[in-house]
Amino acid sequence: MYCKAAILYEINKPLVIDTIKLPALKEGQVLVKIAYSGICQGQLLEIKGFKGEDKYLPHCLGHEASGTVVETGKGVTKVKPDDKVALTWIKGSGLDGCGCEYECNGKKINAGPITTFSEYSIISENRLYKVKSDISMEEISLLGCAIPTGLGSVLNLAKPKKNQSIAIFGCGGIGLLAIQGAKILGCNPIIAIDLFDNKLQIAKQMGATHGINASDYSKESLEEIIKGGLDFAIESSGSPKAMLQSLESIRPRGGTTVILGNTHHEDEIKINPRHFNLGKNILGSWGGESYPDVHYPVYEKLINEKKLDLSFLVNNKYSLNRINDALEDIKNGKITRSLVDF
Repeated sequence: MYCKAAILYEINKPLVIDTIKLPALKEGQVLVKIAYSGICQGQLLEIKGFKGEDKYLPHCLGHEASGTVVETGKGVTKVKPDDKVALTWIKGSGLDGCGCEYECNGKKINAGPITTFSEYSIISENRLYKVKSDISMEEISLLGCAIPTGLGSVLNLAKPKKNQSIAIFGCGGIGLLAIQGAKILGCNPIIAIDLFDNKLQIAKQMGATHGINASDYSKESLEEIIKGGLDFAIESSGSPKAMLQSLESIRPRGGTTVILGNTHHEDEIKINPRHFNLGKNILGSWGGESYPDVHYPVYEKLINEKKLDLSFLVNNKYSLNRINDALEDIKNGKITRSLVDF
């Protein structure tokens, strides 16, 4: 079987659209026809080489998508042909089908347990979540990363109570979903912080009560909104500076910041130990502490009940041939998130 795919051949070079040959399925693997694939900052970092040495070049990319099961390999029981599925980088139940190798022009193209920038993909069973409701394929694609990471950071990690204060540093797709999580739990105020005014406008439409442009951000600008420090902060920009600001923004004796953003692999932050003496908390996050078999049904229900507004995250669609344009628009802050429409 042959299909089109976006391939990374060289670090810091545009993805190449070419035809790949898919091998026969192995145990624990599933062939999926991709409907929509999300694109996030993680792919930008990978393409630029910011995650460190890439030992698997050339390879396919992508870790969140929606699609339809075409065929299942030996031992697969979680899904069957024609099932609607979310493809997610977060491991769930099912067999570990490991990675696979595609072929293009006689060359080996590596692929891990999940890659999504192709018309068809071979996916490990444990990276699939079966969708049982009638939510759209666009919405399903966000279950792969943006929703569990952003929404999960608030619902599963921060766990604020009604009327507690929170700020979100970075209003891309993950940050906007963190804002909606804060709105669902009744936080007040909900402060959005970003370098781009267009993102701050969207953040307010999604539930933020205040917006601060990051270039104007200071302790004083925050104190104009709330005195004494925040109860919670979510850092989703991937900026070491914002990570420190999020720690500095929270109150002593119980203030908590959750760090979501991905940075250059050599980046470091210098923290004054005084923050810990003051009783401040820092939480790391692995996908918003979301477990597909436990939390994805909850997220699916929230979408069905219209408690999540995903319109600004699914409206920016690009064809596979324009995937490099999508990556450029994300890098330049023109859009919050984009989907590759297959």
